[in-house]
Amino acid sequence: MTERWVSFISGEGTTMEAGMASVQNGEAGNLKAACVISSSYDAGGVRKASDQIVPVRVVRREDFREESGKIDQEKYGKRLLRILREHEATLVTLNGWEYLIPENVIKEYKGRIFNQHPGPVPEFGGKNMFGLRVHAARLNFVRAVGRDFWTEAVIQRVDKKVDEGAVVKSKRIEILPDDTPESLQKRVLPVEHKLFVAFLKDFVSGNIQDVERESLVHPGEEHILFKAKEDAIKAYPIV
Repeated sequence: MTERWVSFISGEGTTMEAGMASVQNGEAGNLKAACVISSSYDAGGVRKASDQIVPVRVVRREDFREESGKIDQEKYGKRLLRILREHEATLVTLNGWEYLIPENVIKEYKGRIFNQHPGPVPEFGGKNMFGLRVHAARLNFVRAVGRDFWTEAVIQRVDKKVDEGAVVKSKRIEILPDDTPESLQKRVLPVEHKLFVAFLKDFVSGNIQDVERESLVHPGEEHILFKAKEDAIKAYPIV
């Protein structure tokens, strides 16, 4: 059976691109890149996917905002599901996707929908935690507590609670004394690419296993984590 992969993107789509390269060269095994779903027309990954002659569909979250100001998650999810069914998706990955995935999508693709994250989860995940914010929060925390001078790239299952799904693959990266969020991101990104390709191979071969993890936050340090994340969000506002 050929697995049919759909990647959700919001930005440059570099990990998606690495995955597509592994499909083209046969490294990913019996896998086809069926479609890319972008949250905007301007995402850099749209061009990358088009260059690979992979269908691209744009689904704007704002198009589902009600008069009350809230997003109609049910209708949003139905639109996404229509595309996934159209392309007969058997694997869904969130590669830099910035928005909450509707519950109806998670329910239909349970066990077949995964997220890529550039830091330890669930501690350095959650609402508004993406991109440089994750690296900034991790640096803030380890320097405040004085231990665990590493971060990691992870692949995890998607659950109803943001970034709280089980981790299925991860790779640690050392934090250097003079690291900035930008320098750390630059070193983590190629690790993310390699980890994702390895994940695709594991999925196709049926070798996906949840990884047991211990909390990185000791009792009484919850306020330190909160401030680390709060400061990271302030330092890297959405523009």
